[in-house]
Amino acid sequence: MNSVHLLDITNFAGAFQWVIEHGYILMFFAMLIEGPIVTVAAAFAAALGYFDVFIVFILSFLGDIVADVIYYFIGYFSRLAVIEKFGKFFGLTEKRMHRIEALLNGHSVKTLIALKLTPVLPTPGLMLVGATKMSIKRFVKICSIIIFPRTIFLVIMGYYFGAAYEVMAKQFEKNYWIFIFIVATVAIVYYLFSRLLAYLGRRVEKI
Repeated sequence: MNSVHLLDITNFAGAFQWVIEHGYILMFFAMLIEGPIVTVAAAFAAALGYFDVFIVFILSFLGDIVADVIYYFIGYFSRLAVIEKFGKFFGLTEKRMHRIEALLNGHSVKTLIALKLTPVLPTPGLMLVGATKMSIKRFVKICSIIIFPRTIFLVIMGYYFGAAYEVMAKQFEKNYWIFIFIVATVAIVYYLFSRLLAYLGRRVEKI
């Protein structure tokens, strides 16, 4: 098989090909960049016998936590300089930044949930959390509570569709079209799941 570039992990088919070629260590680093889609792809591959699904879960959970902590410390040590300079590119306007900062002081759990669930916002948002000097222990604890159920869902989704593909592939000869169908279904479910998380994130932010 030809090597798949890291950029291809932003879609399921590319991520699936990438993880089965590169194994656990590089999978973990890929999860730091595109955690959800790589997790689904790795769990799918686990159902086909390439990986241990429990190791995939642990790597996914740790990858999410490590990425969050990196963003936290960037904000912690750079204060607001980086966020003020690049936040606008992620939809984090000055007005919204001040609002999130105020919410963090009074409703840290709710605000972290909104930041983690809203697309694009996690990167600058978690830097902002670091800039507010929230306790690292409290930050990791809250993020873990948010990440744990989401990781479980992503692993179950990938593993379930992988198991379904394995069963269908044994019953039908044209495995290629079955794979295309499964990949399309995974992409649709993942898209709907992402939209649901984004909606929940917006709802939490307004509370």
